[in-house]
Amino acid sequence: METNRLSEFLRARRALVRPEDHGMPGGARRTPGLRREEIAVLAGVSTDYYVRLEQGRERNPSPRVLRALAATLLLTDEEVAYLRALVDPPKPGRPRPVREYAGPQLVSLLDAWADTPALVYGRYIDLLAVNSLGEALFSWLGAETSLITAVFLNPSARDFYRDWAVIAQGCVAALRATNPAPDDQRLQQLVGELSVHSPDFARMWARHEVRAKSASTKRFHHPLVGDLTLDFETFSVNSAPGQHLVVYRAEPGSDAEQSLALLANSVPADFHGIPNEGHLPHDLP
Repeated sequence: METNRLSEFLRARRALVRPEDHGMPGGARRTPGLRREEIAVLAGVSTDYYVRLEQGRERNPSPRVLRALAATLLLTDEEVAYLRALVDPPKPGRPRPVREYAGPQLVSLLDAWADTPALVYGRYIDLLAVNSLGEALFSWLGAETSLITAVFLNPSARDFYRDWAVIAQGCVAALRATNPAPDDQRLQQLVGELSVHSPDFARMWARHEVRAKSASTKRFHHPLVGDLTLDFETFSVNSAPGQHLVVYRAEPGSDAEQSLALLANSVPADFHGIPNEGHLPHDLP
C-alpha cells in the first residue's frame, strides 16, 4: 500500500500542537495535541475535509488551505516548504549520483584550516571529507562514514555528545529537510535500517520534524581532552546541492581552545586528511 506522506505529516504535527498554543483550555486528554475538529475550525475548513486529508483520501489541498494549516500547526518556514513539496513535488531532474563526493577545492580548503575542526557531510548525513583536527575531534567514529548511523547505533555517541538527544533529533530533522522525495531508494534504505535497529530513531522520525542544521553550540566529551564546548556554523555548498560544510570554533582564551590545541598535537605528523574516496556512502542496491 502506498504511503501518503502528507497524511503522516499532518497527523504527526497535529500531535505536537498544544491547545494552549492557540489560547484554548488544555486539561487531561487521551491523546497529545489538538483534535481533528479543532484543527479544522482553526484552519477554516470542514472537519470532514480535514479528516479526508489525514486519512489520505484528499491529497491536493489548495494554497489557501496549506497556508491556513501551516499557521494552525505552527510550522516553521522550512516545514512549510516541506509541506508544499509533499503536495506538489518538484519536477524530476537529473538522477542523483549513486555516490557523493566532496570537491577537491573544498577538500583543500578544509586541509588549510589546521587549527579549526571542519568537515563536509552530504544529503544523507554521510561524512564526505574532514580535516586533521576534525578527524581528531571525531576519532570515536573510527571507520564509520554515516554520521547519523553512528549517532544512533554507536554507544560512544552518547558519551561524546553531552546533549545527545538534541543532536540526534537535529540529525533526523536535517535528514528529512534535505530529502523530500518519497521515492528516494537510498533514503528508504537508510530510514528502514535505522528504524529496525534504533527505537529512538523510529520515534524521532515519526515526529516529522524538518529543520536544516545552522549555527549553534555543541557540548562534547572527548576521551583524550575531556569536556569542551564549541560553536559551529553550517554552510550550504552551492557547487554541490545537498552538501554542507561545518566549521567549529572555540572561544579565544577558553579551556576549549586549549583542548583543541592538545588535539592538534595528537595528530600524526604524516596525516594528510582523510582521502575523499574513503568517505563515500554505500552504493544503492
